[in-house]
Amino acid sequence: MADMERQFDFDVPSLRSIGIKNPIAMPIGKDFVDDETKLLCNPHLPDAEAMFKSKQKWPAFEVAGPRKMLAFDPASTKMAIVTCGGLCPGINTVVRAIVLQAFDRYGIRSIVGVRFGYHGLGQKRRSFKILNPEVVADIHDMGGTILGTSRGTPPATEIVDCLVEQNIQILFTVGGDGTMHGARAIQKEVERRGLQISIVGVPKTIDNDIPFVRKSFGFETATEVACQALHAAHVEAQSFDRCIGLVRLMGRHSGYIAATATLASGHVNYCLIPEADFDLEGNGGLLKILEARLEEKHNAVIVVAEGAGQKYFDAIQGEKDPSGNQVLGNIGEFLKKRITDYFAKTGKPVTIKYIDPSYMIRSEIANPADQLLCARFAQMAVHAAMAGKTGVMIGYWHGRMTHVPLAALEGQSQRIKEHGELWFNVLETTGQPARLTGK
Repeated sequence: MADMERQFDFDVPSLRSIGIKNPIAMPIGKDFVDDETKLLCNPHLPDAEAMFKSKQKWPAFEVAGPRKMLAFDPASTKMAIVTCGGLCPGINTVVRAIVLQAFDRYGIRSIVGVRFGYHGLGQKRRSFKILNPEVVADIHDMGGTILGTSRGTPPATEIVDCLVEQNIQILFTVGGDGTMHGARAIQKEVERRGLQISIVGVPKTIDNDIPFVRKSFGFETATEVACQALHAAHVEAQSFDRCIGLVRLMGRHSGYIAATATLASGHVNYCLIPEADFDLEGNGGLLKILEARLEEKHNAVIVVAEGAGQKYFDAIQGEKDPSGNQVLGNIGEFLKKRITDYFAKTGKPVTIKYIDPSYMIRSEIANPADQLLCARFAQMAVHAAMAGKTGVMIGYWHGRMTHVPLAALEGQSQRIKEHGELWFNVLETTGQPARLTGK
C-alpha cells in the first residue's frame, strides 16, 4: 500500500448548528453537500479490494462545498484572514476570493485582515486592516500579500484572547506547514475554552509539500517562472565552450518544483532534489559524470532544489529559523565552488552561469491556472467555516476540494518518491543515473 494508507482519522470537528439555513441559492439540479459525501484517499482497485476483505474503515475525506445549515449568523459574524510564512504567487487572490465569497454569497459585512502574520494577533503587535470588495477589487493583479506576513507564532492563548476581545468568530489561516501547526494549536485552545470559533486553513506552499493536497496554489506559476530560468541557463550553456548552467530552485524538503520544471523545460541534464541523495566524489558521483559529459557535449544544465545535498553543511545542522525550520546551507553556491575547484585541478576549467530566481518566483503574480485554484480554495474555505467546520484545512485530492482535519497533518509530509512515476519521468528526461553515488 502507498505511504498514506495507514488509518488516518479524517473525521472533521464541527461546531453546533444554530438552526439558520444557508442563504445561498443553489442552481437547479444541484443540492447542498452532505457530510456523508466522501472521497476515498486511495482509489486504486487492488488496495480497495484488500481493505474490503479486511473490513477496515476506508480512509476518506469529506467533500468540500456549501452545507444546508449554518453555525454562524451572517448578519452578526466577524471574520479575520491571516497570511503567514514566505511569499507565494496567489496569496492576494485567496484573500480577495474569501472576501468576495463571504460578502456577496453570505452577506457578511465584518471582515478584517490580520497584519503581518500571526504576530498581528499577539499581545505586542495587534494590527488589523478592514477588508471589503472595494479594498480587494484589484489585489489579484499584485504579487505578495496586502496584509503582510511574518514567520513564527505567539502563544495560542494570546491569539485566542485576541479573537475573543475582537469578537472574531471565524479565522482563516493562509500558510504552509508551520502555519497549519499554529492553526491546530489555536483550535485546541478554542476547544479547551468551549468557544464557538471556527479555524479554517488554506494551504499555501510553493514547494507543494503539504500532505493531502495534490497541488497547492502558486505551484504552477512557480514552475512557469522556473522554466524561464532553466531556458536562460540552457542558452548560456549552449553559447560557451565547457559551460555549465546551474539553477537553484525552491524546495526545502521536496523537489517538486525542480522535478516538474525539469520535465517542462526539457533542457536539464542533472536534477538534484532532497529526496534523492547524491555524492560529488567517486566514479559514480556528480563530478566524474559531469566531466565525462563536458568532454562529449561541452555543456550541461544542472537544477538543484535548495534542500538537496544538506549533508555537506554539518556546521549548521540543528540551527532553526523563526518558523522552526532547519536553516539550510546554500547548495547552489556550494556546487558552483566545488565544480569550479574540481575542474581547475584537472587543467580543463569550466565556465559556470549561476541563476537563483527564488525571490522573483515568490513575488510573481499568479498565472490563470493558479488564479482559478486560489478561488476554489477560498470559496470552499468560506463554505466550511460557515458550516461550522473547524480545525480543518481545505485539501485538493483527485481533482476535488476536500476537508482535511489539521490533526491528520501532524508528523506527515509530501515528498517525491524515488520509486514513483514523477521521479522515473525525470530520469528518463534527463538521462542521469538513477543514483549519483560515489560507489
